[in-house]
Amino acid sequence: MKTQLQVIGDALATLQQPDNLLQLVVITGALLLGWWAARFARSHITVSPEPENLPERARELLFVAAPPALTLMILAAVDGLLHASGLQAGMVDVAVQLIGLLLLIRVVIYVLRVSLGTRARLKGWGAAIAGVIWIFLSLHLLGWGDEVIRALDGIGMQAGKTRISVWSVMKLLVTVSVFVLLALWVSRWLERHVLKLDALAPTMRIGIAKFVQAFLVGLSVLVGLNAAGLDLTTLNVLTGAIGIGLGFGLQSIAANFVSGFVLLMDRSIKPGDVISFTGTTGTATEGFGWVEELRGRYVVVRDRDGVETLVPNQHLITNPVINWSYTDPRVRLKLPIRVSYKDDPEVAMKLLLQATDGHPRILHEPAPVARLIGFGDHGIELELRFWIPDPQEGVNNVRSDVNRRIWRLFKDNGVTIPVAQREIRVEMAPASPVAPRD
Repeated sequence: MKTQLQVIGDALATLQQPDNLLQLVVITGALLLGWWAARFARSHITVSPEPENLPERARELLFVAAPPALTLMILAAVDGLLHASGLQAGMVDVAVQLIGLLLLIRVVIYVLRVSLGTRARLKGWGAAIAGVIWIFLSLHLLGWGDEVIRALDGIGMQAGKTRISVWSVMKLLVTVSVFVLLALWVSRWLERHVLKLDALAPTMRIGIAKFVQAFLVGLSVLVGLNAAGLDLTTLNVLTGAIGIGLGFGLQSIAANFVSGFVLLMDRSIKPGDVISFTGTTGTATEGFGWVEELRGRYVVVRDRDGVETLVPNQHLITNPVINWSYTDPRVRLKLPIRVSYKDDPEVAMKLLLQATDGHPRILHEPAPVARLIGFGDHGIELELRFWIPDPQEGVNNVRSDVNRRIWRLFKDNGVTIPVAQREIRVEMAPASPVAPRD
């Protein structure tokens, strides 16, 4: 039986034969030329970060498949020339098969990623996954697969009645990953069809899609573990530990997921709603923004500055939230105004109503009203109230427009907005008599 050194020596001697050296040079030159051609081709291909239509997808596929495709074309042409010249081309034939296998794997990985959607986590791992699959299949193609499997299976330890080896762990991970990818693909297909059901409310559609996705992923994990040969009855201790973790360390995460399903089911907050986070009622605009997306753990809220805030679902369940468009998108705004006691409040109230005339976002029904609220220490307290139909377009911009008109109207009509004044009196205490000295 030959030792490993003898096997390596025989392999090196075979490679040093003139025909094999020529094939190695041809393969190396083809790889370098293919890499250079792919780099040149990629520099002339414009790829969108988030391709949506077919031409953009085709350009991205060309960008992904350019290196192996061009290398395969060059190797295939050289292989044909070698066969036509009657020279040996066994190694070049194997190289053509390996490069063709790599091209096929990269195309399949790309199609799978596109089918899972633009948010698929597979996008950043496509090249790594394709490389691992290619190495494994290449070893089988070269006839070394069984030896590698035996070597990996020999590295492990005995845990009770079960033997854990590197190969068993790899097989478990690959099997579960395949089943999870299939579940994600099926859930994505179902989500597209469920979201098109106009008979259901939008939040109900999102809730059904998220529930189906979570159910299918969980089921795929169990089926994958069973398919990999793992006895599920041995997971009792693990499931107990997970339960304890959910009860303590993962309590907040579990609460957010449950709160997300509650929000989807009761439809209290849905995409497109205008909300604000505040502990007081009324038209306060703290945390003002509109809901863009409901996710399993958080809600995406975008404010007027373009900043997207990820609000945990539990926060929306346990804290007061103002939904400006829950039943009726119309909201009433209040502007407090103070005028001097020297001015006629009736004139000031007419000017307040006049300040709302002609504004495109102020409703005429219900009509704006002006009220005398009280007599304060520094002036007469008035309040202007009016309604707007579109709070999602902003609230403070309407207040600013009306306040500017009030200022101009008051200034043109001699109405004074008093400034709070404070009087400070300084009284000198009489000097105490000085006792006579002895």
